[in-house]
Amino acid sequence: MLIDARQCTDATVADATVCIIGAGAAGITMALEFERQGIDTVVLESGGTRPDERTMDLYRGENVGIPYEFGDGMRSRFLGGGSNCWGGWCRPLDPEDFESRDWVPHSGWPFGAGELAPYYDRAHDVLKLGPRNFDIEQWVRAIGRHDVRRMPLPSGNVLDGMSQFSLPMRFGKYYRRQLKRARHLRVFLHANVVDIECDADVRQVRSVHARTLTGKRLSVRARYVVLACGGIENARVLLACNRQRSAGLGNGQDLVGRFFMDHPRLLSGKLTLKEGWRRNKLYDAMYHYLNRDVRAFGTHMAAQLTLAHAVQRREHLLNARVWFASIFPGEETAAAEALVRMKFRLHGKVDPLHSFFGDLATIAGEPFNAMNFIAARQLRPVGFLKEMHFQMITQARLQMICEPQPDPDSRVMLAEARDALGMPRARVNWRLGDAVKHTFDRTLALVGQELRDAGIADVALDEPLAGREWPAQLEGTWHHMGTTRMHDSPRQGVVDRHCRVHDLGNLYVAGSSVFPTAGANFPTFTLVALALRLADHLAKLQASADATATTGATAPRADGVTSAPAPAPDAETAGA
Repeated sequence: MLIDARQCTDATVADATVCIIGAGAAGITMALEFERQGIDTVVLESGGTRPDERTMDLYRGENVGIPYEFGDGMRSRFLGGGSNCWGGWCRPLDPEDFESRDWVPHSGWPFGAGELAPYYDRAHDVLKLGPRNFDIEQWVRAIGRHDVRRMPLPSGNVLDGMSQFSLPMRFGKYYRRQLKRARHLRVFLHANVVDIECDADVRQVRSVHARTLTGKRLSVRARYVVLACGGIENARVLLACNRQRSAGLGNGQDLVGRFFMDHPRLLSGKLTLKEGWRRNKLYDAMYHYLNRDVRAFGTHMAAQLTLAHAVQRREHLLNARVWFASIFPGEETAAAEALVRMKFRLHGKVDPLHSFFGDLATIAGEPFNAMNFIAARQLRPVGFLKEMHFQMITQARLQMICEPQPDPDSRVMLAEARDALGMPRARVNWRLGDAVKHTFDRTLALVGQELRDAGIADVALDEPLAGREWPAQLEGTWHHMGTTRMHDSPRQGVVDRHCRVHDLGNLYVAGSSVFPTAGANFPTFTLVALALRLADHLAKLQASADATATTGATAPRADGVTSAPAPAPDAETAGA
């Protein structure tokens, strides 16, 4: 059921078994799992079914670190959350990403890759992906095109792997009908959480309080509460809920908001491709976004280059992924950028910073650049025009994203400024250390050497990053991670291996904010797998509580302490 909280009676109180804060990929994944299992659930979503300016303003804050944008266009505060501006990339983390690496301080997850394997399988269904394998050779054979073929990489230092693309999945749109028809699920739209109230000892959450921008109040009482608002908002909410603990909830060790991570991305160097490799779309980022020529088993895919983990260990490198980015006629013009945004719109991707008519005017103002770009990239002209355009595309850049090193001084804090609800805005200090520069420099050097040795391209690398300031073209990928990191010890993590906040018995966190390390893969596939795992965990706890309630025995609390059985949820008050 979808409910507009603005239409509810003021001071509405709802009771449920589970309260989920946030209806993005993680929140909706969990909500639908609870619906399937008949578990009464309330979801509180800040936005409506489409973006609006007043709600988007709640995301705005201050940047005090590396130049970094994290508001408009980078996050979507309406039903579906970040999936509304997601590119659809899916690949599991590498097994080594879960391990503790002695050259990467603060690395290591509480469990290995095998723990998530069955949940990755289930995430394929949630995200509507293809076969449950990432065997690049099998996919390339299935595509069967001469312009989609693997490169010879004989040394073993550089490997290739692949990602699948989701539809891409816009959770709020794709699953809206299921959310509307749900029998055990109520989704309150326009409900912004402003406080999480605990018991007197601050050991259990008692109520979650929300407000609409029109002034209506709503409270939810639940046995379990799951915070699923994204890597920046999860930290902001915990820090801002400071009436009962001055440092905020779950922040007894001053860890909430620390270890903020994003994948830094750079275009670097220049390749002059040799004949035979100018038309290969497998490794080219310009063909990676749902291009029909790079598709098999009903699913689009893309290939990337990475260094073998033995090389990473030997060179003390972080993980990374590298693509080509062909330089098309008309590239890096305003018309080309507008055309790319137009393509994204066809797949439902939201960009509040640019309007449809504004982009249309930009394209009309640069017709020559627009026509060149379309001819080379989109329409694939036939005959001599096709040959002419392919001959023009002889050069490419190396595009790379790098694993960020966990850094406690890279963090999300509270700013002095407040939003329309009176909540402190976020202050973000994104930091990247020398290990990231070293990884960029050595990864690109080793990949470049491999391409030269294999006769694929002549490579001219940019000046090394070591010892210099970050270049202006450095950007994040808006994968907000790490601010409520997972660790078995409360001295080193905000949540435990089950994603429960260490010092609160019934408060959990979902999403990529729990990642201890980020790997070099896009996080949505993994955060959905983690959401499925957390949903299973809470369903088992609830089943155990129900069983003990029927016998009158003591029920296991979420933190492992026994307590009297919780009362059955009351009926929701009138007006909801």
